[in-house]
Amino acid sequence: MSHQGDGELPRYTAIGERLTEEFKGVHNTDTVERCVSAAWYGAEEVTGATSPDLVERIARRHLEVLATIDAEKRRRARRSSVDNAP
Repeated sequence: MSHQGDGELPRYTAIGERLTEEFKGVHNTDTVERCVSAAWYGAEEVTGATSPDLVERIARRHLEVLATIDAEKRRRARRSSVDNAP
């Protein structure tokens, strides 16, 4: 499905590249690209405009939250497997 402004997304390729490098080993490229795209669409929807700085800040924050959630899930899984040990 096409969205208004889809032609502008290539402008944000550098953001995706920076964030992919920053979150290397934490998130794969597809996750980073989805977060950049979601940040772009969200900024457009809420403010009616986008800027690379805003898109990067929103995408980075999304990636940080996802990393925190993933770390918590891993921590709980380790704790529960220890708690279940005979």
